[in-house]
Amino acid sequence: MADGVARWGRRTVLRRAALLGGGAALGVAATSQTAWIADRRLPLGGGPASATLGSRYQQVGGGGVEVAWGVHTGAPLVALTFDDGPQPQWTPMVLDTLAEHRVPATFFLVGERARRHAALVRDRLGGHEVGNHSWAHHDLARMDARTAYDDLSRSHEAIAAATGTAPRLLRPPWGHLGGAVLHAAARLNYLLVLWTLQMVEGEYPHDPAGHARRIVADVRPGTILLGHDVGPERRLVALRGLPDMITGLRARGYTFVTVSELLRRAAVLGAAR
Repeated sequence: MADGVARWGRRTVLRRAALLGGGAALGVAATSQTAWIADRRLPLGGGPASATLGSRYQQVGGGGVEVAWGVHTGAPLVALTFDDGPQPQWTPMVLDTLAEHRVPATFFLVGERARRHAALVRDRLGGHEVGNHSWAHHDLARMDARTAYDDLSRSHEAIAAATGTAPRLLRPPWGHLGGAVLHAAARLNYLLVLWTLQMVEGEYPHDPAGHARRIVADVRPGTILLGHDVGPERRLVALRGLPDMITGLRARGYTFVTVSELLRRAAVLGAAR
């Protein structure tokens, strides 16, 4: 009897496992079918994944867009960039350090913050470069083409009014690209700029010198280096170590340039070969 119960238990377990396995397979199949439909039919034209807008003539500026993560060059050049500002607690600290060490940088500004804190950057960005980082740091890759364009246009105007310079570079929040972002960037004649190397503040809590040594060791010729002049307290590790970072890179023979200057010099060096 005990053996019969044991056999019955095994049969039950096996049967139920088979049923569960079949249900899981059906679930996977249904999910795959849903994904297939979504991939083929959604989002609709003009949505986040679409780099076209309707069937009419595409108003896309010069008709193309480039994306830069960095450049390949033998020249010891590095472009220092800062995202998300301006903010009163952080941006002046960065600008003061850069001024003291005579380092140019590229600031990707959030339009809403540039309008609200225009006094922080007005007359202080001589020798620096500005780029567009969206109106309110929302994910452009989730927006449809018209919304992404409207967002960037609004930010473009705010940055130009605050700094006196119209941005020609775009770095989308989190580096998220999508068809709508590409379409909007082309319409606005932007160059899309991502990065080669990013600050890693979370790995060096309370150790600005250690963080600076890490970044100095990781930079290669043609690097676009991403930092922030806004954010949580931990990011101050990078800003407090910025002087050491600058002197360390200069000791390795590096010259600091803006992103546009980096791209220009790389193009000149490439043409000379």
